[in-house]
Amino acid sequence: MGAYEDVFRAAVQDREGFWLQAAQALEWEQPPTRALDEANPPFYRWFPDGTLNVAHNALDRHVAAGRGDQAALIYDSPVTDTKRTYTYGELTEEVATFAGVLRDLGVTAGDRVVVYMPMVPEAAIAMLACARLGAVHSVVFGGFAAKELAVRIDDAAPKVVVSASCGIEGKRVIAYKPLLDRAIELAEHEPGKRVILQRPQASAQMGPDDVDWADAVAKATPADPVPMRSTDPLYVLYTSGTTGKPKGVVRDGGGYATALAWSMPNVYDVGPGQTIFTASDVGWVVGHSYIVYAPLLAGATTVLYEGKPVGTPDAGQFWRVMSEYGVRSMFTAPTAFRALKKEDPEGSYAKKYDLSALKYLFLAGERLDPETYRWASELLDIPVIDHWWQTETGWPIVADPVGIELLPIKPGSPTKPLPGWDV
Repeated sequence: MGAYEDVFRAAVQDREGFWLQAAQALEWEQPPTRALDEANPPFYRWFPDGTLNVAHNALDRHVAAGRGDQAALIYDSPVTDTKRTYTYGELTEEVATFAGVLRDLGVTAGDRVVVYMPMVPEAAIAMLACARLGAVHSVVFGGFAAKELAVRIDDAAPKVVVSASCGIEGKRVIAYKPLLDRAIELAEHEPGKRVILQRPQASAQMGPDDVDWADAVAKATPADPVPMRSTDPLYVLYTSGTTGKPKGVVRDGGGYATALAWSMPNVYDVGPGQTIFTASDVGWVVGHSYIVYAPLLAGATTVLYEGKPVGTPDAGQFWRVMSEYGVRSMFTAPTAFRALKKEDPEGSYAKKYDLSALKYLFLAGERLDPETYRWASELLDIPVIDHWWQTETGWPIVADPVGIELLPIKPGSPTKPLPGWDV
């Protein structure tokens, strides 16, 4: 029996013990004594007697452990020619202050906040600030049409909306504020204030219910983390809604944080101080889990990238990012690699950069076709790993858990079920 088989069997044979031990990776206000509440199937609840704050676990506890000067989040935006690194200390301060802004706007535990933003650090800061207060964030992909945004506003019934003046798609600047204003006109629910991050690429016209991000932050005092029950909701994230009304997936805090903290070393082989680059968007579950929460829960460094794999300005940006920041594991969608392959079939851009730190490439979001798998494998000469999960699960169902054991890779297969799943 290999290491994977031992771990998987342990999770099946002693589910309570396995997940209570995994939960010890977090700092609990009230440590749980039970892993799973099965009283009301299929509505299972994880760590029902535990209390914690997820943002505290992602930020403050690393600062308290003496790692405040380590890089937490690297913002790399070729579309605006901007780079910025936030240490754990700086990010904790920014999140606590923005939580103070939300608190001063009347947001308390259990209230919903819709976040409608581009791929900027403030998007992650807004998410973590909600978690700090015990408020429930619902991130809507930046630039989504007004009608789609209105449906989500009506369903989530937010007290506050956090947005920005614009997003950047390739060479186009997309004004968000008119889309948000139109969505609020269409929606039946009337949110309170709208906090707007003014970006230099386009200025938003402000109305009586609009609050300028920078002004509000300048006046705010930091908010402390609010202890929450493990079973309290952390966020609502909507599925695409292609079959009718978008369905909001409600994620709890304790179970989610435990699964993510377990997955970082065991699935992605990334630990404290190491760097993961997840090229996705915070509007999708991949961005929630592996740009924002999981890397920070693990004390790792996360890269938040604003741009495309190609055309912003060339097909070498992913390789540049990986080289510059010493990325250990990368995670993106097969579509991104198909775009790279089409633009640069010989992989000439990749050969310009030092990719020696890169140990694994993870792909998910749709099927990894064998041709793209082969191209990436031959180009990078590292394990290229397909894995499978979805909005409804929040973390991988089936994967190659390289931190436990690198299992044989078979093109077209996402390998084996992870502990916690019966597939």
